[in-house]
Amino acid sequence: MVKQIPTRDEVATEKTWDLSTIFPSDEAWFDAVDKIELATESSDEYAKKVTQSGQDLYDGLTYGLQLMRQLEKVYVYASMKADQDTTNTFYQGLNAQAGALAAKVSAAIAFFDPAIVALTDSEIKQLFADEPRLNDFKHYFKAILIQRGHVLSRESEELLAGASDIFNASQNTFSILDNADIEFGTVENDEGEIEKLTNGVYSRLLESVDPVVRKNTFTTFYEAYIKLQNTYGTLISSHVKQQNYLARVHHYSSAREAALAQNFVPEKVYDTLVEETHRALPLLHRYVALRKKLLGLSELHSYDLYTPILGTPDYQIDYETAKAEALEALAPLGKDYLDVVNQAYDNRWIDVVENKGKRSGAYSGGSYDTKPFILLNWVDNLNNLHTLVHEMGHSVHSYETRQNQPYHYGDYPIFLAEIASTTNENLLTDYLLNKIEDKALRAYVLNQFLDGMKGTMFRQTQFAEFEQWMHEEDAAGTPLTADVLNQAYAELNQTYYGPALTVDTEIAHEWERIPHFYYDFYVFQYATGFAAATAFSEQILHDGPEGVAAYKGFLKAGSSDFPVDIVKQAGVDMTKPDYLRETYRIFEERLNEFEQLVDDLA
Repeated sequence: MVKQIPTRDEVATEKTWDLSTIFPSDEAWFDAVDKIELATESSDEYAKKVTQSGQDLYDGLTYGLQLMRQLEKVYVYASMKADQDTTNTFYQGLNAQAGALAAKVSAAIAFFDPAIVALTDSEIKQLFADEPRLNDFKHYFKAILIQRGHVLSRESEELLAGASDIFNASQNTFSILDNADIEFGTVENDEGEIEKLTNGVYSRLLESVDPVVRKNTFTTFYEAYIKLQNTYGTLISSHVKQQNYLARVHHYSSAREAALAQNFVPEKVYDTLVEETHRALPLLHRYVALRKKLLGLSELHSYDLYTPILGTPDYQIDYETAKAEALEALAPLGKDYLDVVNQAYDNRWIDVVENKGKRSGAYSGGSYDTKPFILLNWVDNLNNLHTLVHEMGHSVHSYETRQNQPYHYGDYPIFLAEIASTTNENLLTDYLLNKIEDKALRAYVLNQFLDGMKGTMFRQTQFAEFEQWMHEEDAAGTPLTADVLNQAYAELNQTYYGPALTVDTEIAHEWERIPHFYYDFYVFQYATGFAAATAFSEQILHDGPEGVAAYKGFLKAGSSDFPVDIVKQAGVDMTKPDYLRETYRIFEERLNEFEQLVDDLA
């Protein structure tokens, strides 16, 4: 009998997020859309006089901010309704409508940045003197002015903004293809049941202790991607071309420079990450070779990289128990932090279980005027406990930012996003290692930590290196065909995992299934964020109240300063390699302990 995934209407209400707190009904959503549509018609009125006086500048600024604020609320509702069931064509339609509206809003407010960068410093100074309310936006203007040389004329920016829905076509098509239309087939699980493969089921079955289950899951899963490799190749090639084009017309030397400039992150941060990770690759090779030895395999395959090395211990954990464990692990952050976590639990901020058509994976999302919601696809294991505290880190970060910053600073850039989430995971690991004395279970937790670092520091840096390579090859005129992408990805994968890993032809297609390649130099920030989080968690655990207070200052800062400066003010300098080297030192330290434990257990 085939094990069935519930449909959306079969999921218990208490296990779903409450999106009625955004809009009480779809009709209310449509009303909000109509108001935004109407407001965009005033764009020319504001654009004509935006720099004529201090008040006009203030009015033009607040017009754009209010439009964006209203749009974000509309967009969150539509996208989350679509994500909870990607087979629901009505909400897919709302999501598409929200995307089109976003393009319209972007075009409506495109006049502002070009008008500001065209001003001289003395003109800006005079406008601020004329309108004291502008002083609340000093950093906001500083962030715009730093873009001088990269902002085009109003007409050009309007044209590009108006085409954003078209530019997003590759990403949107990938999302529908990968979450709704692709068919993975079925496999037999550990209990002998036939399961329909999904992204969530795939991840779970790769953790199986049965190598036959792992292999069959892996090969069956990738059969679907291999059949569609040319489609996926066309999608990612089109996306890369779009990013290179936008960077070029905005006078950036590369798409990477353009992407990092959005967060005011020096490219050196990216290069240092790749350099330090390559220096640490012998540690990963050592860990991969140890995995092969402990699993007793004559050949270690890509599908063997996720199963617990020592088998599955007695640490299956259901969702309710995980909630309580998360509170214990996060206790060093104080009662005020836990109060926000309990709000998430009690007020349905979290969409818990997998259902048919639900977007795979997990995320925290929302806007300034919504709850910081969490999407999960819960499975009863330690990995999902990590996911819960990880996404909770995002949501509390969002909550604290919005509680302490005005709207224009009420979000944080992507570069900072993974720090709060991974700090929580590090606190969880420390909590478990302090709690657990049983050698086998302790070794399992260490295995989870080492795998986590493998997946975050090493794997995400590998993705970052591949993403940079794709953009460079396209800029050099190389056609990014499926064959070209497969060969390059397979070679890079082997460089990272080393000689102990047997080459599987299927792994060359892994690039096809990575949604973050459509997020424009996003992935490297998982790794830099993990390393910064390592420094913060050490600070929280060892520096007492001062360390906790400094970290909470980071959580509350939003975008009130440049991201590298916000982190530095909280005690971590990301312009230097030290924080990366410290992270790899901890990896080595825990690898040493893990090796000793498994020797003791032998």
